[in-house]
Amino acid sequence: METVKKLFKKYKEIIMYLVFGVATTVVNWIAYIICTKLFGLSGGELSNAQITVCNGIAWVVAVTFAFITNKLFVFESKSTEKGFLLLEAAKFYGSRIFSGIFEILLPSGLIAIGLNQSVFGIEGAIAKAITSVVVIVMNYVLSKLFVFRKEKNKDE
Repeated sequence: METVKKLFKKYKEIIMYLVFGVATTVVNWIAYIICTKLFGLSGGELSNAQITVCNGIAWVVAVTFAFITNKLFVFESKSTEKGFLLLEAAKFYGSRIFSGIFEILLPSGLIAIGLNQSVFGIEGAIAKAITSVVVIVMNYVLSKLFVFRKEKNKDE
């Protein structure tokens, strides 16, 4: 048990990032489902525009959830000063928009170079999986080094 505690302490930030990443995905799906129900189209066909709006709303809800959980539980940024909080939020949303561009464009690029294999009947699954890993790592690095960067003391 002591070994588990030591490992958790050593890798706490990464473990918490993964836990809240999964939770963020769940929040995204729940928001998407609620949004589609609010359109009153449960069981019916959604137009492309409605799907886009539902995805957009779910993205905003999920990124907001991710910002709060990453700030408080993953990177433990304690400042609640309004200007600092707004700057952190702007950096967080900006970095997620930046990585979102990769999430949208990278699969097509990977497919163009031959990574177009399907898995379980899902076309481009390999490209999508590689993209997911790249985006998760990118979001972690951007959050750690850009958004929630801890200032070093002059003594360190």
